[in-house]
Amino acid sequence: MVDFPRLPSTGSYNLSANENPFAPLPGVLEAVQETSGELNRYPDPACTELRAELARELRVPAERVAVGAGSVALIRDLLAEYAAGPDGEVVFAWRSYEGYRAALQLVGSMPVPVPLRADRHDLAAMADAVSERTRLVIVCDPNNPTGTIVGRAELERFLDRVPGHVLVVVDEAYRDFALGPDVPDAVGTAGHRPNVVVVRTFSKACGLAGLRVGYAVAHEPVAAALRTRALPYGVSAAAQRAAVASLRAREALGQRVAELVRRRSLLVDGLRGVGLHVPESHTNFVWLGLGEHTRVFADACQEAGVRVKAFPGEGARITVGEPEAVELVIAIASRLPLTSAHRAAADACPQER
Repeated sequence: MVDFPRLPSTGSYNLSANENPFAPLPGVLEAVQETSGELNRYPDPACTELRAELARELRVPAERVAVGAGSVALIRDLLAEYAAGPDGEVVFAWRSYEGYRAALQLVGSMPVPVPLRADRHDLAAMADAVSERTRLVIVCDPNNPTGTIVGRAELERFLDRVPGHVLVVVDEAYRDFALGPDVPDAVGTAGHRPNVVVVRTFSKACGLAGLRVGYAVAHEPVAAALRTRALPYGVSAAAQRAAVASLRAREALGQRVAELVRRRSLLVDGLRGVGLHVPESHTNFVWLGLGEHTRVFADACQEAGVRVKAFPGEGARITVGEPEAVELVIAIASRLPLTSAHRAAADACPQER
């Protein structure tokens, strides 16, 4: 097993924000430190080096890449550019990433949430929800907070149904953790569909959540619009150089992702082992649809020194973190009466493997 650098223990575990538990990738701290003597200077507003590095990595022209202060900032800018105002409808799955609703409120767009089906996007229903007022559709793949994916073929069928004038944003913040031949590569899909935009982040797998840097891949007019809308100097020099260093540390990144996937399997198997239904996760977190028992579980975790993300009345999202935290969560779940309450649901829903 690879020995990874560990951050100092605080005696408690925050498994609520999907943060990476590992120290920065090799070369990242050095890259950030190099910017410390340049704090009197503005960063490159065009993110030239980072965009060039991403273009090489993704095999697309740099003109199709836009960089922003995290993927959610890019989504907000897309909404502001293409769907702002009460006449602009935005279709998205629900429950999905709560940041979408916040961004919609900022630009005044009309939300059109489409319920999940068995913890997954109901793409047929989402396509049916597209109307003449729809300006933008968001597909969170893998989905936050349920961790499920939209398969390659079903995404293609969905895109075939969406009118060409409607922008489709595929949010792939967690794609690094998604394994298997059916996992879509929406950047490839965007290559021949002018209305598809893919957004990704360095916050999750690369562990740069504290620096706020993400990127979008789109056809040139959309990418140019994003670059025009971007907050001037919104991505710091430290963030830009850290992102470049992360892209150049692919081997180490792959090892860390593999370790988190291994821990994810331990967490999923442990929770299933005590009788809970856990959807197959393709992210660095797992979802427990506990319904009315959610608060009881979250409070028990809090008392044990583990913070999880609770959605009262729906479920809890648990980030895959330190090995000790994984063991704690399983132990807490095994002691709670909700385990037996959900055994019937777990037995009724075949577990994906």
